[in-house]
Amino acid sequence: MTSSEVRVTGPEIDRFTVALEEAARSTGPAANKFIEPAAGTLARALSNRNHLIFGRRGSGKTSLLQKARSEMMMNRCPNAYIDMEKFKGHAYPDVLISVLIETFENIESWLTGGAIAPANKTSFWQRIKPRRGPLKRSVAANLSTDIESYIKELNNLLHAYDDAEIQSLKKEENQQDSASNLDLGLLGKSVNLGTSRSRSARALSLEEAHETARRSKIDALHRRVIAYQKTLRGVVELSGGNGFILLDDMYYLKRTSQPEVLDYFHRLFKGTGLWLKVGTIRHRSSWYKNGDPPLGIKLGDDVEEIDLDLTLEKYKTAKRFLIQVTENVASQSDVDVHDLINEGARDRLVLASGGVARDFLSILRKSVAVAADQGARNVGVASVNQAAGEHESSKRDEFHRDVLDGQRELEEELERIKTFCLATRKKNCFLVEKDLTTDIHERVKELVDLRLIHSINSRVTVRHRPGRIYEAYMLDISQYTGERKRRNVEIIEFWKRTGSEKLRGASLIFAERVS
Repeated sequence: MTSSEVRVTGPEIDRFTVALEEAARSTGPAANKFIEPAAGTLARALSNRNHLIFGRRGSGKTSLLQKARSEMMMNRCPNAYIDMEKFKGHAYPDVLISVLIETFENIESWLTGGAIAPANKTSFWQRIKPRRGPLKRSVAANLSTDIESYIKELNNLLHAYDDAEIQSLKKEENQQDSASNLDLGLLGKSVNLGTSRSRSARALSLEEAHETARRSKIDALHRRVIAYQKTLRGVVELSGGNGFILLDDMYYLKRTSQPEVLDYFHRLFKGTGLWLKVGTIRHRSSWYKNGDPPLGIKLGDDVEEIDLDLTLEKYKTAKRFLIQVTENVASQSDVDVHDLINEGARDRLVLASGGVARDFLSILRKSVAVAADQGARNVGVASVNQAAGEHESSKRDEFHRDVLDGQRELEEELERIKTFCLATRKKNCFLVEKDLTTDIHERVKELVDLRLIHSINSRVTVRHRPGRIYEAYMLDISQYTGERKRRNVEIIEFWKRTGSEKLRGASLIFAERVS
């Protein structure tokens, strides 16, 4: 379609909006079309190393994990993909048992499917093809039997009471013999016949011993580690290659439980040839806890990090990546992205998304619908502003689903930031002193992970604040677009030289140390 023919209507646009909606999903066919935000991301994720994969909602964590799983399936290597959202709010240790059950169920499913299914079984190999032939069926069957017994055992443990008092009754039977001589009286005379009849009298006594113990689910799990590891090593040996255990959206578990779950899984898979790949949101997660002994996994020692967050701090890189993702979607629909979206709208889309691919695609889809309703020739800034405002409800819904603890404190902090930016300063950006050791700084970081504010510069010097370093943030566009009373808010173009200078003003400081 040429630029002179561009209108935000027609069958090509309809196909494009459908493709945008599908691409915004994190599962299904679209998940396997992972585009690297940085070169080497996929290669690192496929390496034999434990990884914590950090990223905000929609940054591509699930797509990366699904892509890694597809590679494992094609190579007939063992794998397990666990969506942790279904265990949201579960208490420890039951949450650990539940995740372990699903992990074993995944491995058992691989043993009876991916490991042995012939390449021509199209009902199993739908969108991917194995790169080698089936593995040894008899070995897979034996391993599957072992794992089925573990699953049954774990289900029994899951439904038992933890810390219950268990009494066992032990009975002992004692036998005692007694003998006596028999004297007979004959005609009134006592005559001892010399015959002594031995009478055996069995006296029975019953003794009962009560033994009391406490059932501990954790102790039971610890006792089974060696047996589990032996079977898991057998699974890896069957495949002839290492495998992945993929735990997606770990942040849905209670933060106090996360180190315990990761600690057990790390010990369980150590030395088996199975590697942990854990997707989560950085400031909604706890992966290590000091103690005696410490619990969890330690960055740099036990696990490496992969950061998928492409923030607005790297504005040009983020814009290039997001346009590349969009062009990949548009290629299926015969739509030219540069003709459909004008330059100003492309910048506004980047800002509205905060650099998150899923938000970019979702807001773009809504922008196309707005432009079509207005009869516009292409998507412009006004369409994006309106679409970003409509997208706010989705972010709010996710906020309430994702935040289990501290929801009220985060909402109050967001309201304070909105008041500061929109009512007091009339600007979309604000500053927080770097390494500020207050709850404010931590809440700001959490709001960044929740995509309600965005990091734009991690190192800003401020006039009249010598020796101090600040971090710059932008309030999400959805918080002030579409309302007439807020249209006089100045949008600082921080990615340009003039905008960068404006960030250095002391009036933008929201929080700093008290001198």
